[in-house]
Amino acid sequence: MDYTFEFMTQEQAEDIAYNWHYDGIYSFYDIEADKEDLAEFLDSNKRDSTYVVTKDSEVVGFFSFNRTGNNTIDIGLGMRPDLTGSGNGSEFIKAGMEFAKSNYSPDEITLSVATFNQRAIKVYRKLGFEDIETFMQDTNSSSFEFLKMIYYC
Repeated sequence: MDYTFEFMTQEQAEDIAYNWHYDGIYSFYDIEADKEDLAEFLDSNKRDSTYVVTKDSEVVGFFSFNRTGNNTIDIGLGMRPDLTGSGNGSEFIKAGMEFAKSNYSPDEITLSVATFNQRAIKVYRKLGFEDIETFMQDTNSSSFEFLKMIYYC
């Protein structure tokens, strides 16, 4: 895989936060859609485990890796809007999983995804993630259902 992971710079964070806009229901993932998410994303002190992902020297997405328990890494991610829905997800997610395995040596990787995002859930399941539970999360000025998933390394 030709993906490179580097710590996200402030300039990259601002570019992603203010210029990455998703179509239709996926606008839910616009970082500007939630003021708390935006503030956290732009705060370099809270971004110490967030990496920008490049392919052929071009920014294609980002991953965050947070240790949540004994050898568990919770990931968050975003792919550049123009690359979504075009079959790029599996390769991108695999690269993030491999990065997590090689840098954190987890026993399991978890993530949470909005349940309406069946496109992403299908990719996660294809890569071996299993459903754990659904839960409600307050975000974007409302409450949304999320699915927590796990991958056993």
